[in-house]
Amino acid sequence: MSRPTPVDEDRPTRLVVLAGPTAVGKGTLSAYVRDHFPDVWLSVSATTRSPRPGETEGVHYHFVDEDEFARMERDGELIESAVVHGRNHYGTPRGPVEQALRDQRMALLEIDLQGARQVRASMPEALFVFLAPPSWDELVRRLVGRGTEDEEERTRRLETAKVELAAEDEFDVTIVNDDVRRAAEELVSLMRPQRRMPPNQQQE
Repeated sequence: MSRPTPVDEDRPTRLVVLAGPTAVGKGTLSAYVRDHFPDVWLSVSATTRSPRPGETEGVHYHFVDEDEFARMERDGELIESAVVHGRNHYGTPRGPVEQALRDQRMALLEIDLQGARQVRASMPEALFVFLAPPSWDELVRRLVGRGTEDEEERTRRLETAKVELAAEDEFDVTIVNDDVRRAAEELVSLMRPQRRMPPNQQQE
């Protein structure tokens, strides 16, 4: 279930920013949206971390080295950038996002909390959605279960997750990721423009 947010009638298609704690399933949810809602445009972040098994360059991330990431920052090619978990750099390329919005596409940006705060500062008109786990225990289970981090990294990520969970009130709406299909459908429903009926069609 989500925390409701006021609906702006006649609002144009706008950027939707999805963030949440580590291991909450942001990537899984985004992948479901990509596979089942082709009318939604998903931003592809740049990162300096190595690909995980099954990740594809240009689909899941743009994998770049430290020097290239620094150049992108220096040249103003990123809307936001951050060091996540004290280790790897992540950032959102500016050009593709701006083009998607010019094309009036439903645009989804999946990023971390630091990045979401930067986007809010520069694009406050975006809709900010917090993806929450059903419970803390379930979040821990998901992080351990995916097996992509060693014990030290898991401990670091869980400490970060506590800080990220405390930031929920900074967002416009919360979606609980208890079922990927349901959460994806709820997310996409928030992205679709809400339109007021013409005056001659409104009920009296």
